[in-house]
Amino acid sequence: MTTTKQPLPSVVSLEEWKLALDQFLVKEKALTRARDALSAERRKLPVVKVAKNYTFQGESGPVSLLDLFEGRRQLIVYHFMYAPDWKAGCGGCSWVADAMTHPAHLHARDTSLVMVSRAPLEKLEQYRSRMGWAYPIPWYSSYESDFNYDVGVTTAEGEKHGASVFIRDGNTIYRSYFTGARGVEYLGSLWTYLDLTPFGRQETWEDSPEGWPQTEPYGWNRRHDEYGV
Repeated sequence: MTTTKQPLPSVVSLEEWKLALDQFLVKEKALTRARDALSAERRKLPVVKVAKNYTFQGESGPVSLLDLFEGRRQLIVYHFMYAPDWKAGCGGCSWVADAMTHPAHLHARDTSLVMVSRAPLEKLEQYRSRMGWAYPIPWYSSYESDFNYDVGVTTAEGEKHGASVFIRDGNTIYRSYFTGARGVEYLGSLWTYLDLTPFGRQETWEDSPEGWPQTEPYGWNRRHDEYGV
């Protein structure tokens, strides 16, 4: 009977492992600091006013882009690829939805997270039921709306995935950021979503413009059923 040896990283002594790990962690910490600096630069990006009115279909009927904020200052829209004639939603977008954080943590930072697709609402609800997503991330249909076209995720080449960030001043809405392609790969935790927004994590250590809302770290976050207690 023949056996195939499975590939394995180098096996070393404990001392050699600790040395290699310590050397690697220096590089990893440098990457973390570089990512923090990039997020700070993102928070200082200009914004563009959303001039057009859009209508979406949700579980409770037609809603506007302003309604998607649910009264909060910031809104993250995940553009879930699901064309009207598709039999199922995009597999890669389904992975992103599988990993989405519990929305309560984002709500505690005045931020809403929703998904938007072009497929009719009935298809979205059927697919959500099939996937059995545990967290109540709202999912809206932009069917018969220009929204997907205007934000650049439906083009002559077809559907694209991505994440758009919006911020409002009263009833006036601005678009602050967009990422697509591999830019969505690291999304999942509340931190990665908040890092996309103009206000960021809203903690005092962040390099943010003067007047941005900020509190001490580790003092505001709770278990998802403890906010408001």
